[in-house]
Amino acid sequence: MKTFVIIAASGVGKRMNLEGSQSKQMLLIGGLPVICHTLKAFEEASTVDSVYVATKADSIVQLQELAAARGFSKVRAVIEGGRERQDSIGNCMALIEQEVARSGEMPDAILVHDGARPFIQPGEIDDISRLSAQYGACVPATKPKDTIKFIGSSPELFGETLDRSRLLQVQTPQGFASEKLIEAHRMAQRENYYATDDAALVERYFPEQGIRIYETGYHNIKITTPEDVFIGEAILASLRSRGTERN
Repeated sequence: MKTFVIIAASGVGKRMNLEGSQSKQMLLIGGLPVICHTLKAFEEASTVDSVYVATKADSIVQLQELAAARGFSKVRAVIEGGRERQDSIGNCMALIEQEVARSGEMPDAILVHDGARPFIQPGEIDDISRLSAQYGACVPATKPKDTIKFIGSSPELFGETLDRSRLLQVQTPQGFASEKLIEAHRMAQRENYYATDDAALVERYFPEQGIRIYETGYHNIKITTPEDVFIGEAILASLRSRGTERN
């Protein structure tokens, strides 16, 4: 099968307390930039054909050079992202539509991933690709470790306690049958509608489409706050000790 991948890598790391416009994608974990771990996983996934990266304008050349130096041959384009994450994905989607028009061949699935999730594994990517093509949509998730409560009538008070057995924390890469994701983004653009993730777009415009759950482990974290870098080092060491991390 053939899968195209969009990687959103425009985050400036506001919660990382980084200086200036430094990108959290370029923070080092295990001696390599976060985005390097991310791209390597998709390079090694057997179902992935092409990778499109959206990033900040001043990071484009840096990421192009990194991809060339590391031999990431599946990276087809590194382009400027948009104002919001959804705009960045839309920019990459436009390139994919141009490629489909040129080749006349639609990929079986399109996956959308956060550049700051460096520990997704190639085998997991392949599983999500296949399930996305089979079911029309597939999203990775983990069970929450903590009890979750609503905020009550006052912001200082708790409200209802949610049933943790019925909750999942959603991650990426989120995968979809290509036509549905492309059309969902088209309709959202026409309506100027923004959602928190691509699954929410598909849920809005294709309510009949069930989304297959793919339960992952707790390694697929998003590097968001300073503590996550130290947690990431521990996750990387654990993956290497089990022989599942790519060298």
